[in-house]
Amino acid sequence: MSGLEDHAGDIVRKSRMGLNVPLETILQKSGLNQEALARFEDNGMVDNEISWEGVCKLLELSPKKFQDVLSGWTPTPVAQDSSPQLRQISTDDGGMQVNAFLVWDLNSREAALFDTGWNPAPINALLKDHSLTLKHLFITHQHHDHVAAMTPLRSEHPEMHLWAQGQGVPSQCQVIDGQTFTLGKLNIEARWTPGHASDGVTYIVSGLTGAHPIAAIVGDAIFAGSMGGAPKHFALAKKKVREVVLALPGSTLICPGHGPMTTVDQENLHNPLF
Repeated sequence: MSGLEDHAGDIVRKSRMGLNVPLETILQKSGLNQEALARFEDNGMVDNEISWEGVCKLLELSPKKFQDVLSGWTPTPVAQDSSPQLRQISTDDGGMQVNAFLVWDLNSREAALFDTGWNPAPINALLKDHSLTLKHLFITHQHHDHVAAMTPLRSEHPEMHLWAQGQGVPSQCQVIDGQTFTLGKLNIEARWTPGHASDGVTYIVSGLTGAHPIAAIVGDAIFAGSMGGAPKHFALAKKKVREVVLALPGSTLICPGHGPMTTVDQENLHNPLF
């Protein structure tokens, strides 16, 4: 298994469903039978050599980039000392791993958390280890795995301000497209990225020290080598990722809700969906 959240079969399935391409058409182009295609979409493995050119054309995928993922490409790992003001926090409920991200200002020691994941314990441990005050909680979208630890965190950090978008969010917590926040010397801009979720927001953090002065916390809008499923709003999801995320400087760190961190440069070179 690769280190990516999605294997090549996931990419085929998400594209097939998003574009509403009939299953029979994929079977004809690939030469796979229905059982073999189902197995490929489930685990990314096929028994025979397949020519993917026709399938990629049907599914609006880059054949070269698709082959990269199929061959086991993964993004260059992000060294912790290359982003000293940002931490990825991964938690697992026993079946699904999800990422939250913590950023902070080096002088004020004020911190912002992006999503919560399943468990508040590692978040609280980081805050304590770095002597940080949690000032903001920004939600990329309200799917349960991304907000599961919200209630205990709000109880433990009553001064923390919650920011999110969409139904059920109190008016004083609604984030607006283009809204900016300051965190010491850091700047945080909220940009709506609906598609995977109607309430999707990407947060662009600038002013970071290290190799990646800009980070985009994207939720499930884009993964390394793939994207979140968007069967009902596939074109919108891809459009927003192109406009908001992939137009950022190449060194921008992309911080997804699942899987490894990556960069704009690496996704433009290797993500077959874009």
